[in-house]
Amino acid sequence: MKLGRMKRCVICPDGFKETFSAREVAAAVSAEVREGGFEAVELPLADGGEGTLDVLLAGGGERRTATVAGPLGEPVEAEYGLLDDGRVGVVEMAQASGLTLVPEERRDAWAASTRGTGELIAAAAADGAERILVSVGGSATTDGGAGALAALVRVPVPPLTVLCDVANPYEDAAVVFGAQKGADPETVERLTARLDEIASTLPRDPRGVPMTGCAGGLSGALWAAHGAQLVSGADYVLDLLGFDRLLGEADLVITGEGRLDRQSAAGKVVGVVAGRCRAAGVLCVAVVGQSALDESAAQAMGLADVIEASTAPELREAGRAIAERHR
Repeated sequence: MKLGRMKRCVICPDGFKETFSAREVAAAVSAEVREGGFEAVELPLADGGEGTLDVLLAGGGERRTATVAGPLGEPVEAEYGLLDDGRVGVVEMAQASGLTLVPEERRDAWAASTRGTGELIAAAAADGAERILVSVGGSATTDGGAGALAALVRVPVPPLTVLCDVANPYEDAAVVFGAQKGADPETVERLTARLDEIASTLPRDPRGVPMTGCAGGLSGALWAAHGAQLVSGADYVLDLLGFDRLLGEADLVITGEGRLDRQSAAGKVVGVVAGRCRAAGVLCVAVVGQSALDESAAQAMGLADVIEASTAPELREAGRAIAERHR
């Protein structure tokens, strides 16, 4: 810290799934950090999952709504965005094909379709978007992207950039994520066979290619059929929001997510932020709803401290504790 100024803290969490948005987490933690004597900058983040649309539109842009097919076919009102005077579209697939749209007792990994996401892409294209960002986390689907491709058959699709939250290849989509979408072991086998069948019909084979397994293979289908660029969602958002500039002026960074586990190091917000902090020599701590990592595993990610907080008062207490420990 330079003499003559307050310590500076960047507070940059992801949302806590189905609990708090990234903005809510940052606001709760920052209030106490400021009380503890820090100058705090709030920078809500996303990695391509739920909340990405809100994060990207926070600095300006236009929010629009379209009626599209939900994961199980029922119509849903889904939002999408337009940035840069309408030249860049933002489609968050969780808005149309997300797991949170399906009650737990109705989750059906075999039937769930990405058609609505394709319809959102078509809506953004019809609005004149010259390039479309597609965030693909939080899906209910493992249809290999077939539904989305069907919705785009006669649509002039502009260049696509897919913001990916995991690095798994296409063929592993059901094995890794099928269970959380309602698939039993037998259904996982059927889904994997279907993914192989779909892959064999695409213009190029997504199997074995990193990041093609996001959203049950949607990223791979868009890569194969429409030449989509696949990028790390967390890195893309961090760069777009100017994180490295803020990091260069920071003495402390507080990140966070709903659940800290081994997947956090594989492209999630916490892992990416911690890695950049370590490279810059800036202390990084995490506030998480739940942690499945022991202290050594968290330190290996680059986290100096991890605090669990699952309620609003606990988030504020976490901010207070961090300020006291690192002032």
